[in-house]
Amino acid sequence: MRSLANAFYRFCLGAPWLVGLLLVALLAAAAWQAQYFKLDASADSLILEGDEDLAYYREIAERYGTQDFLVVTYSPRGERDLFDEATLAHLKRMRDEIAAQPFVDSVLSMLDVPLIESPPMTLREIQDVQRTLLDPGTDIEMAKAEFRTSPFYRSLVMNPEATTTAMLVNLKPDARAQSLLDRREALRRMEREEPDAFGSAEAAELARVEAAYDRRKAEVQGQLQDDIASMRGLLDDYRDEASIFLGGLPMIAADMIDFVRNDIATFGVGVALFILLLLAISFRRVHWVVVPSVICAAAVVVSVGFLGLVDWRVTVVSSNFISLLLILSLSLTIHLVVRYRELHAEAPQSAQHALIRGAVDSKFLPSLFTLLTTAVSFASLAISGIRPVIDFGLMMTVGVCVAFVLTFVIFPTALAPMRPRKPQDVGAASHDLTARINRRLAAMSERAPRVLLIVGVALAGLAAAGIMRLTVENRFIDYFHESTEIYQGLLVIDRELGGTTPMDVVLDPPEWFLEEQEAWEEEDLPDLGGGGLTAESYWYNAHNLRQVAEVHDYLDAQPETGKVLSMATTVRMLAILNGGQWPGDFVLALIQRMAPEQIKETLFDPYMADDGNQVRFSARVIDSDPDLRRDAFLERIRTDLVEKLELEPQQVNITGMMVLYNNVMQSLFRSQVVTLGAVFAAIALMFLLMFRSLRMAAIGVAPTLFAAVVVLGTLGWMAIPLDIMTITIAAITIGIGVDDTIHYCYRFREEVRRSGYEGAIARSHLSVGRAMFYTTLVVTLGFSVLALSNFVPTIYFGLFTGLAMVVALVANLTLLPVLLMRLRPF
Repeated sequence: MRSLANAFYRFCLGAPWLVGLLLVALLAAAAWQAQYFKLDASADSLILEGDEDLAYYREIAERYGTQDFLVVTYSPRGERDLFDEATLAHLKRMRDEIAAQPFVDSVLSMLDVPLIESPPMTLREIQDVQRTLLDPGTDIEMAKAEFRTSPFYRSLVMNPEATTTAMLVNLKPDARAQSLLDRREALRRMEREEPDAFGSAEAAELARVEAAYDRRKAEVQGQLQDDIASMRGLLDDYRDEASIFLGGLPMIAADMIDFVRNDIATFGVGVALFILLLLAISFRRVHWVVVPSVICAAAVVVSVGFLGLVDWRVTVVSSNFISLLLILSLSLTIHLVVRYRELHAEAPQSAQHALIRGAVDSKFLPSLFTLLTTAVSFASLAISGIRPVIDFGLMMTVGVCVAFVLTFVIFPTALAPMRPRKPQDVGAASHDLTARINRRLAAMSERAPRVLLIVGVALAGLAAAGIMRLTVENRFIDYFHESTEIYQGLLVIDRELGGTTPMDVVLDPPEWFLEEQEAWEEEDLPDLGGGGLTAESYWYNAHNLRQVAEVHDYLDAQPETGKVLSMATTVRMLAILNGGQWPGDFVLALIQRMAPEQIKETLFDPYMADDGNQVRFSARVIDSDPDLRRDAFLERIRTDLVEKLELEPQQVNITGMMVLYNNVMQSLFRSQVVTLGAVFAAIALMFLLMFRSLRMAAIGVAPTLFAAVVVLGTLGWMAIPLDIMTITIAAITIGIGVDDTIHYCYRFREEVRRSGYEGAIARSHLSVGRAMFYTTLVVTLGFSVLALSNFVPTIYFGLFTGLAMVVALVANLTLLPVLLMRLRPF
């Protein structure tokens, strides 16, 4: 180790210009690769890794022909009626212009759907002609009543008050992306289920397909942003006569990209300004502003360049990556700067190289251990199983490693050509604010240790009670400011047009039917029927469709659901055509065979499989409902369908974005305990290895454990649920807070070895304590910039992480020295 250290110093201190040139070359290469740095806000970026429900969701989506779509809500301004001739003409122009867009596959509006009661039609008539709102002979008043009362159109095409209508804009699917996704999933399924058949050729193909899909997805996402911008520009031309909102997952994904891009720019610039201001106020020397700033900037450029090189994309969760990296880089640098100044104050005549070596030598080992503990804290986020959270943790792990290496290379290299300042210009001012605060905290720790311990235990107990109140039951709509179009569009759709979050309930036949069908096929008996689906299928007959209607009515009666569509809706539409009579098997068979293609595509294909043995209930959940409890709601549906409606458990499957989102949220809750347990076990082990003391293993985790418990307890008491952003606060608190713990413990041990325990607290507070104060100040102020985000979880993340850092600082400067004095581990 000594030989390596000597070689390192000969290189950095003996040839600083050469090292500088190498660093410039590295930064130039990284800056070039940074142009390939990409953002990702697709649905794939918000899923649970290995979620079994995801494969079933994709299977159902493919079977029933769902595709990406936008929703355009339209409400006439002023006193104008939605069915006025001028309003309908205005709506038609808008629909036609939307349909003409190259990225639009089809448009479904109140102008396009078939009407059966305006005036009433018979089964025979509807086979020959499908009347729409603008067709000659359509009775407008009857059409208005039909839209408001129809089992299909009510709260889907139009709100019950007939003041707002919705337009469904189906986007053209990308065949190449879908083909790559299908192949990727097939190969992953083979790897998981048939490991013996999955060889090196399949592994190589999977790697190629994954890379190709990621590239294609990025291209599609870029085009989608342009398409959404074009759609908004188109809609702006019609807003003078109507209140119009754009909604749908593709629009949310496109806006999230803009949020991430703005957040990265805002947070990066804001934190950089805080860093410059803090360095200027704290050290009042140009080189102590320039050198740390160069280190922070280099760490960010190299890390971003690496992300661009490996095509590792930033999501909403990791949008604070740059801010965090700036803060962590500065933390390392400040500890070196403060130590350098201390050594110079103690030995004013020392040569520059001696001062640099002294500062680096004294800080290298504790900084190495802080790197390891911080990396462990961030890497622990992989336990969450949520792709963007995993990526954030791994990105930060890579970033802190880059920051560590660059800090310990640039710091000695940049200072080597400089001369030490005059002694009177060096050293910590004895009466500045940080010194006064640290003196008081040191005095408190020495004079009232029992009081501090009692207060700490009481606060920890209160926070623990708050943790018991934590939930993951948040509303997606609350993720956005009320001023954003996402929020406004979601609210209109949620309250006026049947809910926003899709949920599908899929019913299969009972086990006995499948066994009989299998036996029939094995016997190879001749076809006796010709009765079609009504005779051969389980669900498509008059008897079992009544059970479908019971399930439909049950789902529709739940307070959490808005619009529900199913084969029960279809049969009730057919009953209207059948003179109000529930159709029998003959009528059902006739309709199924002879119905026009438009009727089949609208009323049959989305809700029943081709063989009639599976039915799908398409429900939308009212996400803005403050009483929504997703997990309990889903469990209630499963239980009631089995116990109250007498279905077999294996018949019932629930899927859709509602289920996938709930899986993510529940995984957050489960992983939090496992994550914290693993992190604290790793940190305790790290302290054991660093100090070779079981007492230090216990002492070392105490301050960060206290800070993590306090911030999570505060979230619980304030009824702020965990989400994909706030779940990372505990890990970041530990990762950054434990750095100060390590630096303080190292300095405390040095003071004990030099002068004993007497006065060790005061001396440690006035040395390393000041560096801890500076780093916490910049962390807290830096995170406060996140309050400018349009993404509410990011705001919570910034404010509560800043709070956690303050709590960690106070714990490190009060509880930690008390424990060190009481347990005396050195």
